[in-house]
Amino acid sequence: MNDYQEIASLLIDLEAILRNRGLWASEPPSDEALASVEPFCVDTLELQEWLQFIFIPRIYWLIDAEAAMPAKCEIKPVVEEALDNPGEALLRVIGQLDDAITRAP
Repeated sequence: MNDYQEIASLLIDLEAILRNRGLWASEPPSDEALASVEPFCVDTLELQEWLQFIFIPRIYWLIDAEAAMPAKCEIKPVVEEALDNPGEALLRVIGQLDDAITRAP
């Protein structure tokens, strides 16, 4: 499995966990909320919304374009701080994504 395949598999796992925990939205946020320039859109989105509507699609876009991944990915500390009880499975997958994205070309 190459780096892109590993990351895509982890994104599928992340979506499944968010759905199972009831953290997956059925409606997208407003265009204004999505246009935030703040890190993680902290001023307009909940973290799970940022994961669903910004992070996951952006990483899939990079995979599809075979583009370079971000040089460093450190989302796990943000998840630990932003979500009251993120759960072991979510933290594990986010940590694996951090590692896989950081080491990918």
